[in-house]
Amino acid sequence: MSKPLIEITHLKKYFPIHGGIFSKKVGDIKAVDDITFSIGEGEIFGLVGESGCGKSSAGRAISNLYKPTAGKVVFDGEVIFDVDENYYIEKKKMQAMRRNIQMIFQDPFASLDPRMSIGAIVSEGLIKHKIMGKEEALERTKELLEICGLDKSNVTKYPHEFSGGQRQRIGIARSLALNPKFIIADEPTAALDVSIQAQVLTLMQELKESMGLTYLFISHDLSLVRYFCDRLGIMYLGSFVEIGTAEQLFDNTMHPYSQALLSAVPKSHPSEVKERIILEGDVPSPSNPPKGCKFHTRCPQAMEICSKVAPVMVEVEPGHTVWCHLVK
Repeated sequence: MSKPLIEITHLKKYFPIHGGIFSKKVGDIKAVDDITFSIGEGEIFGLVGESGCGKSSAGRAISNLYKPTAGKVVFDGEVIFDVDENYYIEKKKMQAMRRNIQMIFQDPFASLDPRMSIGAIVSEGLIKHKIMGKEEALERTKELLEICGLDKSNVTKYPHEFSGGQRQRIGIARSLALNPKFIIADEPTAALDVSIQAQVLTLMQELKESMGLTYLFISHDLSLVRYFCDRLGIMYLGSFVEIGTAEQLFDNTMHPYSQALLSAVPKSHPSEVKERIILEGDVPSPSNPPKGCKFHTRCPQAMEICSKVAPVMVEVEPGHTVWCHLVK
């Protein structure tokens, strides 16, 4: 892996549960529960798992859109926050850093303000950060739209005049406006048709090469991340179960949950033989996760120790780590 651009250490994000007559805190939803990883410069790191596993919450906590419950994030050598040390970057410094950390949101229909023209949406950051005046920002917006495959004449139109794929391109153009180093892409193709998904991913790959971008790519589509991402982290109930390169995870899957997920990927050829692993039971509530290994209630290979002791990280080969008692 290249030099780390961003380092995430013991990150947690809990959402409080309130109940009773006086609406007192009665518990927490543990959306992100102690994850540690880093992303190298120019790398595409994929964050995958079932819906509700904490992927999107992790992305928003890393970018400081959600105030983290615990943990530390260092971006390009600068500490954004360190909750244990009660340190948070100054507001002015965070505003400046936001130029280098941008997001592509999952829903292209909800992430664009319907009251603003496309020109205003894409150029908003340039004007907010006082990088350009309005006229210069408008010209830059036209360039970005063309880079993202849209005609520059669209600057005067509004979001409702575009298809889902076109809106996502507008979202990508907005994220590129400030020339960021790091983009968090939260399921950017989930709301798009398959043909449009391919176009958007091709665009993102081309922009990565031409602009030297680094991506945190959040998705539940394993067949997609296999070919798009350099490394993958598989999450279950807010925690990692396995991290490795795309080749390591698809060719030498170690964790039973990872194996079950990968068995659900559609066959690439009709002659391919694949055993489908069906997990029994429902995903436990993140407000009351199981003790020990969080996956033991659904694991077909669970042992007695799994219900009592949380597994520790085991490096099975360089860059390939697993949290499982079955792996020694």
